Amino acid sequence: MKLTSSEPFWLVKNGILHSYPSLRKNIKTDILIIGGGITGSLIAHQCIKDGYKTVVLDRREIGHGSTSATTSMLQYEIDTPLHELIDMIGEKEAVESYWACHQSIDDLKKIVKKVKSDCGFKKKKSLYFAAFKKDIPALKKEYEARKQFGFKVKWLEAEEIESNYQLKNVHAGILSKQGASIDAFQLAHDILAYNVNKGLKIFDKTDVLKTESTDTGIKAYTDYGNTVEANHIIYCNGFEATEQIKEKIVKLLSTYAIVGEVNEDDQSYLHDTLFWNTAEPYIYMRTTDDNRLLIGGEDEEFLNTDKRDALLSDKELKLSKYIGKIFPNYDFRTDFGWAGTFGETKDGLPYIGAHPDFPNSYFVLGFGGNGITFSVIGMEMISNMLKGKSHSLEKAFGFGR
Repeated sequence: MKLTSSEPFWLVKNGILHSYPSLRKNIKTDILIIGGGITGSLIAHQCIKDGYKTVVLDRREIGHGSTSATTSMLQYEIDTPLHELIDMIGEKEAVESYWACHQSIDDLKKIVKKVKSDCGFKKKKSLYFAAFKKDIPALKKEYEARKQFGFKVKWLEAEEIESNYQLKNVHAGILSKQGASIDAFQLAHDILAYNVNKGLKIFDKTDVLKTESTDTGIKAYTDYGNTVEANHIIYCNGFEATEQIKEKIVKLLSTYAIVGEVNEDDQSYLHDTLFWNTAEPYIYMRTTDDNRLLIGGEDEEFLNTDKRDALLSDKELKLSKYIGKIFPNYDFRTDFGWAGTFGETKDGLPYIGAHPDFPNSYFVLGFGGNGITFSVIGMEMISNMLKGKSHSLEKAFGFGR
C-alpha cells in the first residue's frame, strides 16, 4: 500500500537521517518487530529496555510510511469525545483511556530527553473549537464531562478566542493545558539510533511475505528468501495490518496537509497552541519549530492511491482558503503539500494486543488522530503482555471488543 503522495514536509526537512541494510542472512531473535516508524521505534525502545534481543524489519526505508506524513500533534483528546466514549464503552474505561493519553505526552517527553532527540518536542495547549453554532451544545457537554473527571480545561467564548488567537469565524471552544508537538520522523530515527547502540538490529527494504507458527514462536520469511525466527512478533505496521487481518477493524481515509513558507512575522499567538475543530471531517493546525503553519484535513474515504493523489491540488486550495477564512491577517503561502492514508475505528481507540488468528503475535495499531500517544501507551501494554501480566486497558483496546 502506498501510504503517502508527493514529498511530505518532514522528509524534505530532514533528508536521510540514518540508513540501514536489508536482511541478507537467516537470523534468530527474541522479538521481531514489523514496522520501523514511530510506533515500531517506541516498541523497540521498550523491548530493549526490558532486556529482549530485538530485530526491526521495514519494507521501506525507516520512517517512510505514515510516520513521514503525520502532523505529529500530541493530544490527549481522542477522536471520539469523552462524553460519547462513556456512552459507548462505559465510564471507567473511557475516562482511563483519556487519562492514559494525557499521561503519555509526559512519558514521551521523558523518552525524548533520554535519547537526546532533536525532534523539537514542545509542550502546547490545545484549542478544540466549534466550527458551527450548532456544535456549541455538544461542545459544552464535552467541556462539562472533562471538567467532571479532573481534566484542566477552560471554556472560551468566540470573542475571547478572537482576542487571544486572532481566530475569526469560530464559535466557542475548549482550551486544554495538556498537548505537545514534535517531528515524529526525526524522533523515530533518534529512538532507533539510540537503541542500535544497545544491541537493536534494524533491516529496512525487507518485506515479510509470510509467517508460520513454530514450537518456540514464529518463523518469518522475507522477500529475499531469508528467515527470521523469534519467540514473538509484534506488528507495528499501522494501516497495512488491514492486509493481514480478515475482519474490518478500521475505516481507511485519505487526509491532506499543507505547510506554509517560513514566516518571520510575530506568531507568538500561535506557537503554544494546537488547533482543531468540530467539523466532520475536522480541520487541525499547528506551527512547526521553524516558523511555519501546518494545516490538515479535508479527509475523503480511501479508494485508491491514484484517486487520492489526483485530489491533492484541489485539497491544497481548500485548506489554504480555510486559513484565509479563520486567520485573515496571516500571510500564508503554501510551500509543501501531501496526502496520506489514515484510519478511524468505531470508537476512536487503537487495537493493541493479541489476535486469535496470529499465534505468538501482538499488534500495536494506533489508528486515528492519537496514533503516537496510543503507541506510547502500547509500550507499557506490550511490556506487560510479554511478561504474562494483564493491563487495565487491554479489553478497551483489544480485538473483538
